[in-house]
Amino acid sequence: QVQLVESGGGLVQAGGSLRLSCAASGRTFSSYSMGWFRQAPGKERESVAHISWGGGRTSYADSVKGRFTISRDNGKNMLYLQMNSLKPEDTAVYYCAARGPFRYSENEDNYEYWGQGTQVTVSS
Repeated sequence: QVQLVESGGGLVQAGGSLRLSCAASGRTFSSYSMGWFRQAPGKERESVAHISWGGGRTSYADSVKGRFTISRDNGKNMLYLQMNSLKPEDTAVYYCAARGPFRYSENEDNYEYWGQGTQVTVSS
């Protein structure tokens, strides 16, 4: 069982930066692949970024490549999403999710545990 709590969302101007954090409970965090997803008003939830259990493999949606960086600290049970050069279209509720153990996926249907989400609003 993994419990996830996101933080770090807020209001930022276009071109600005935010870092999202996701705190995970449980002693098995290091065996879980992790992902960030987002859902904008009136739209379906979409994949943003993923990272393998050891951090050696990452993947990104085309829309955020070169601007967002996913990382993790297994010693602290933490997942991060550094978001730079933010655009108004990045406005959404951002969720972290866990899939495990030792299974990597970019498909949200395969993620077993979800946080409650944190709002990111980018003004133009």
